[in-house]
Amino acid sequence: MISQFFVLSQRGDNIVFRDYRGEIQKGSTEIFFRKVKFWKEDGQEEAPPVFNLDGVNYFHVKVVGLFFVATTRVNVSPSLVLELLQRIARVIKDYLGILNEESLRKNFVLVYELLDEVIDFGYVQTTSTEMLKSYVFNEPIVVEDARLQYSALFMQGTKRMPGTAVTKSVVANDPTGRRREEIFVDLIEKISITFSSSGYILTSEIDGTIQMKSYLTGNPEIRLALNDDLTIGRGGRSVFDYRSSSGTGAVILDDCNFHESVHLDSFEMDKTLSLVPPDGEFTVMNYRLTQEFKPPFRVNTLIEETGALKAEVMIKVRAEFSSSITANTIMVQMPLPKYTTRASFELEPGAIGQTTNFKEANRRLEWGLKKIVGGSEHTLRAKLTFSPESHGNITKESGPVSMTFTIPMYNASRLQVKYLQIAKKSGTYNPYRWVRYVTQANSYVARI
Repeated sequence: MISQFFVLSQRGDNIVFRDYRGEIQKGSTEIFFRKVKFWKEDGQEEAPPVFNLDGVNYFHVKVVGLFFVATTRVNVSPSLVLELLQRIARVIKDYLGILNEESLRKNFVLVYELLDEVIDFGYVQTTSTEMLKSYVFNEPIVVEDARLQYSALFMQGTKRMPGTAVTKSVVANDPTGRRREEIFVDLIEKISITFSSSGYILTSEIDGTIQMKSYLTGNPEIRLALNDDLTIGRGGRSVFDYRSSSGTGAVILDDCNFHESVHLDSFEMDKTLSLVPPDGEFTVMNYRLTQEFKPPFRVNTLIEETGALKAEVMIKVRAEFSSSITANTIMVQMPLPKYTTRASFELEPGAIGQTTNFKEANRRLEWGLKKIVGGSEHTLRAKLTFSPESHGNITKESGPVSMTFTIPMYNASRLQVKYLQIAKKSGTYNPYRWVRYVTQANSYVARI
């Protein structure tokens, strides 16, 4: 049971607000934003997703720069409320096509209609896009996405998929009057790796998701085929394979779960999933893999003292994937000793699209790279100056180095979608031979 739901912009502007029970004092939006903006508790720089303030429980998730927040005075399951916030964001995106501040403001009538159907007096009724179609009748006002979320044209075979194809609303009518008979598949993996100081992998894990967004009318049955050599459960075997993401070889998942609409009658025999896709975006399959895999990046760090109060840090990042693949929005961070007073940086000659920064407040080095092409290597040198106060071992008080990144059209697990087959024969279906693969860093850490 929740008392309030609201959406705030990055500036703290109140975009959407609904008070379901009237139990919490006015001004909760300002109280929440002030607390999150200036959070300094427990030595953390960012507020946790759940916290209590003056007897009110605040739950929040951040989606495309917007704060989705729920409040309550009762003791409810945090995981339930956080999942609810994510599902509300997904439902709104299904209806609006694009989720951002402008689309919310232009479609506030539709958004409030959705909220009134999803939650009644603080209790959740449904978060199914398909079921909501029977109760929600407003049509969205189409908003162009200035960020061009899918700006590139991914090409496979002879057909191209336009970059904005998956940002359409599931209910808006096509301007040409034609029905959109399309379905899109995303395979998204978040990897967690910890390297030792000598470069060996200590822990490795992949959390993967196969997502779909369906615009098919009539809800036809579809079949989704995965790798023939896919195995669920390691069965005591240890697998170590350093082949590329496009290579062949056994794919062994530790465990997985499926959407309620998925039928597994023939999964054991031919690794195909049968389902009737609901409208909107949904998760077909979640999976986890803990076997060792080839890491997309190697990170080497060296620290040398160059004087009584000086030291030099060298960070080298090498991309281990194919040169046909490019990683985007890379950020490398490294905590420095607390007595560091200044840092000057030296980039490699001809470096383009790279930024450096020394966060003096929390003594942290930041190195941003706009993109890294597979097979390339990049180096950063930083000269550190320390205060005269006594200090210990510089190496032990520095690090570890962490990375965040996104790699389109790459997956570390080698799980592949072989084909998607629509059982219903229709001349209006216009399939693209295309699956979007994305690998992101969940926790990518290298010890020093």
